[in-house]
Amino acid sequence: YRELRTCKGSGSVSSFMGTLLIAVSHELQDMNNLEEGVEFLPAMNSKKMEKRGPKRRVVVTVVIVVFLLISLITGLLVWHFKYRNVAVQKVFNGHLRVLNWDFLDAYENSSSPEFVMLARKVKSTVRDIGPYHKETVITAFSEGSIIAYYWSEFLVPKYRAESLDRAMADTQSLIQRWNPRLRNPMLKVESVVAFRECWFCCPWVSRDADSCMFSLHAKEGEITTFTTPGFPNSPYPNNALCYWTLRADANAVISLTFKTLELEPCTDDSDYIKVYNSLSPVEPHALVRLCGNYAPSYNLTFLSSQNVMLVTLITNKEGRFPGFKAEFFQLPKMKVCGGTLKGESGTFTTPYYPAHYPPVTDCVWNIEVPSKKNVKVRFNMFFVLEPGIPVSSCTKDYVQINGTRYCGERSQFVVASTTNKIEVRFHSDQSYTDTGFSAEYLSYDSSDPCPGKFACNTGRCIDRSMRCDGWLDCVDGSDERSCACTDQQFRCQNGWCKPKFWVCDNVNDCGDNSDELQCSCAADSFKCNNGKCIPEAQKCDGKDDCEDGSDEGSCSNVPCTEYTYKCHNGRCLSKQNPECDGEQDCEDNSDEHNCNCGIRSYIRKSRIVGGQNSDVGEWPWQVSLHVKGQGHICGASLISESWLVSAAHCFLQLQGIRYSEPSLWTAYLGLTDQGNRNGANVQTRKIKRIISHSYFNDYTYDYDIAVVELQTPVTFSSVVQPICLPDATHNFPVGKDLWVTGWGATMEGGSGASVLQKAEIRLINQTVCNELLTDQLTPRMMCVGILTGGVDACQGDSGGPLVSVEPSTRMFLAGIVSWGDGCAQRNKPGVYSRLTSLRDWIKKQTGL
Repeated sequence: YRELRTCKGSGSVSSFMGTLLIAVSHELQDMNNLEEGVEFLPAMNSKKMEKRGPKRRVVVTVVIVVFLLISLITGLLVWHFKYRNVAVQKVFNGHLRVLNWDFLDAYENSSSPEFVMLARKVKSTVRDIGPYHKETVITAFSEGSIIAYYWSEFLVPKYRAESLDRAMADTQSLIQRWNPRLRNPMLKVESVVAFRECWFCCPWVSRDADSCMFSLHAKEGEITTFTTPGFPNSPYPNNALCYWTLRADANAVISLTFKTLELEPCTDDSDYIKVYNSLSPVEPHALVRLCGNYAPSYNLTFLSSQNVMLVTLITNKEGRFPGFKAEFFQLPKMKVCGGTLKGESGTFTTPYYPAHYPPVTDCVWNIEVPSKKNVKVRFNMFFVLEPGIPVSSCTKDYVQINGTRYCGERSQFVVASTTNKIEVRFHSDQSYTDTGFSAEYLSYDSSDPCPGKFACNTGRCIDRSMRCDGWLDCVDGSDERSCACTDQQFRCQNGWCKPKFWVCDNVNDCGDNSDELQCSCAADSFKCNNGKCIPEAQKCDGKDDCEDGSDEGSCSNVPCTEYTYKCHNGRCLSKQNPECDGEQDCEDNSDEHNCNCGIRSYIRKSRIVGGQNSDVGEWPWQVSLHVKGQGHICGASLISESWLVSAAHCFLQLQGIRYSEPSLWTAYLGLTDQGNRNGANVQTRKIKRIISHSYFNDYTYDYDIAVVELQTPVTFSSVVQPICLPDATHNFPVGKDLWVTGWGATMEGGSGASVLQKAEIRLINQTVCNELLTDQLTPRMMCVGILTGGVDACQGDSGGPLVSVEPSTRMFLAGIVSWGDGCAQRNKPGVYSRLTSLRDWIKKQTGL
């Protein structure tokens, strides 16, 4: 046992094990000697028997201890060599700057002798950067004096991996370790940067990507175009990594624009494009990540801060999509950003606006107006958004005025100064850029900052008619504070005045819900979706006591009524609006049949502030109906490859013209701008037949609906898609926001719009609307609008769609533009044909 203790710290496994064996053999020999002297004594001689007992216990104890020690040492050795000391791969990606070397054009070609020679020198310089270094590869060079882009691979014990990460993240340490003074004094290296992430190390990405690597150099005064392989005739490859290195001349920057972009819909592991402000694909230099579809009018122009840019495409094993078409050209590098602005007023923008501003940019504008005036800056467009950065911190890209930073997406706002001078600073870091801002500065008299208008606390000026009208026209709500409510208004607990007909409509109009708090029903009553209270006993009695079906649409006892959804197998559901919501509610899945509708390919919204122009493909079911020699007459909605829904009054005989004659009409689908009816995405179809509802009343406009069959089916595309038809039991609750679209007049008595217009309006309580329109509504009509006026459908919108965005993001046709008393007048909402009341007739005529 004493010898065992002396082995501790010997440092030799074999010596340690040998000592263990010697110790065990000594103990066994003692035992043999003990056995040779055995003396059999009488049983009563207990004293001699007790002398042999303790020695046996010692032997057993020693054997057990030895066994435990051997097991422990073996386990420690296995853990150390198999687990703790296991090597893991680490790949670092980055760049370094060589100061004393000039750039040659030949360095753009990685196969040139010049490139190979310089790469060998750089590799020789950085070869011994760490004890676990396996390989370094130089991937590219760029100017400045020379920037070498590299990746380095390490095989490091698992327990040292974190230490390596910290060491590679230490820029100063890297510069010292890569200092070339001992190995190659010809190269002077500085500014070494390494990043742990490796864009090409994903297991599902093929490393054999030589066929998808491209190097392009801009030509002065020319635009260079490039696409994904096979575009547009075949989809880009799956399981691929593609990259395009883009270069410009020295002292130039690159402007890159994606003209067409259609990738796999965005998910966590979907195909994506990343653009980098360098030739090194690392996250801190990423300008943008793109996936899914973008409308052609969406701003996808990006600027570099230097003369190189990298475009990468990483695809998975699923999907077949067209890809992209892009173009780039070079611009002179901007030498000055900002400056001094003087005068009564003026404008300024971020660099290259409306393109994305370049990274690593700082601008300062010093604005000065006449000495007896004050100055304010109004931002008409403001998009300075960086992913993951809350607008409360603005730590990356921002605008700074009067010590306050602004970032994110903001509606029009104003910042004022108490003097005649103001300083505006703009900063962008090295990653992720946005479209920036467009601003104007104005001089004003501090005693009357908004002549003839109301001044918001933010400095914005609005029409006096907007003061105390129930709508928050000032961003801070200052136009609705300290108001004296009229007889037609309700006072919220927070002091705001809102129209009385907004009370109890299930919408929190006050902001503190005080317009809805008084609407609770008695304990033995049921509250309808429209706010009406009925006795609890009338719920689920098969009768529409609420007058909106809400008392019958969600009953646990589900006998089939006109308010419950009926599956194809005859069973009825208690769930409201189950059709095409992405969940199987019917046992036969009939609630999810025929759901290839109501989805917009271009899901990216256009950033339009203050206007109502629609984006290309934003409403792909919108149809423009033309009459030869007269142009656009009415709108319609596409509901299948061959059928449209429109208004019956569009096809009345007028001034001797029989508009019910199909040969007069032409349907334009995929159209946004009436001035571009021959566009590549536009489909033109002749009309086969027009079926107006036989009960249509041309005096009351009751049953104002028609279906139109096309002579030949359309081809669904990114800008031509059908809208979903709601089930007859579908509920559109009072207060719900809906969208109306059309090319109609933008003002009463005005001419039609060229670009498709859109407006968000609200479904109004039928009882309230009947009071406003003197009982002109029928059950086939619905009342939608903004009762304060200003937003409405108008002449030329007739027959067009009124759509609802459901929680599943799928869109349903709620109504058809029918009639109204003028356009956008106060307390004169628009009237629409109610689709749910006419759904059975549509099915009878079309089979849909």
